[in-house]
Amino acid sequence: MAVAFTREEDYESRAADLPDRPISPHPNLVTASGLAAIDHELAEARAAYAAAQVEGGVSADRTAMARATRDLRYWSQRRASAQLTEPEFEEGKVQFGRSVEIERDDGRKQVFRITGEDEADPAEGSVSYVSPLARGLLGKRLGDVVTVNGAEVEIVGVR
Repeated sequence: MAVAFTREEDYESRAADLPDRPISPHPNLVTASGLAAIDHELAEARAAYAAAQVEGGVSADRTAMARATRDLRYWSQRRASAQLTEPEFEEGKVQFGRSVEIERDDGRKQVFRITGEDEADPAEGSVSYVSPLARGLLGKRLGDVVTVNGAEVEIVGVR
């Protein structure tokens, strides 16, 4: 009988032992909107942690507390390392925080904003500055042709 209780406790303990979210080795460059998003996520993590404590902490739901603690550690670290980056605008130059419009060989046009890692969302039109696409475009100018993933693209707009 005691063994059954031990196994249940061990299972619960393992379920609550969540690995930390990976932290990128790259500098944590952020735009102003990215910094605001990190602040929002940090506030959400603090609220989740406080809610988990109110609900009884470890004794009530170990996974909720573990998730809240993990997220709080992650967003606290990301906020502490955030480097607000707003380069001085240079007309026609692809820079961090700017949107760039590219045209592919097949005539398709796409617009991406180059942002920090935490705010990047390709489905919403933003890519991380460490992505292959952004690395290929950063520092280039309007009209330049760049090879991205083995295909050539032309920079047709920078905003």
